[in-house]
Amino acid sequence: MQYTLRNIIVAIIDFVHKPFSKLIPAQTFRYLACGGGNTVLGLVLYSVVYNYVLRGNEFHVVDGFSLTARVASLFLTSCVTFPVGFLLSSYVVFPESQLHGRVQLFRYSLSYAGFIVMAYCFTKFFAYCIPLVRADVANIFVNVLTAILSYITQKLYTFKIEKEEAKEEEMTLQ
Repeated sequence: MQYTLRNIIVAIIDFVHKPFSKLIPAQTFRYLACGGGNTVLGLVLYSVVYNYVLRGNEFHVVDGFSLTARVASLFLTSCVTFPVGFLLSSYVVFPESQLHGRVQLFRYSLSYAGFIVMAYCFTKFFAYCIPLVRADVANIFVNVLTAILSYITQKLYTFKIEKEEAKEEEMTLQ
């Protein structure tokens, strides 16, 4: 079933990509489509969880420990967007990666955590060091920057393609 679903998603993305094929490589377009779709999913889920599930109230984890509605919504949303993002990256964007799934998942987890910290730091930077930039404009910049760096990280680290390295080594030996 996963390959049927993958083939459907790839067919749709590649169909939409055709007019842009001379401007942007297929893999980059797939990353943008999957990442954009996952981002929209996250925004919708966050809104639903915050407004309708939690109704803006704190989320009580255990006695004496609660999460604000914003943090709880972000955490609960991440429980969905993290695996969806990983599966889309693994099966749709970088299917040629020959790394084991557990290695990919570990690397994806590290980069996911790193980009959350980076987004937090950039957000604080704009808030305190460049307060003249509107928060929504700063957030767009932070999202674009993290998306670009995330693509590079996933391509070169998380879903690294081993066979290209082997070909390069083989060519240098000849």
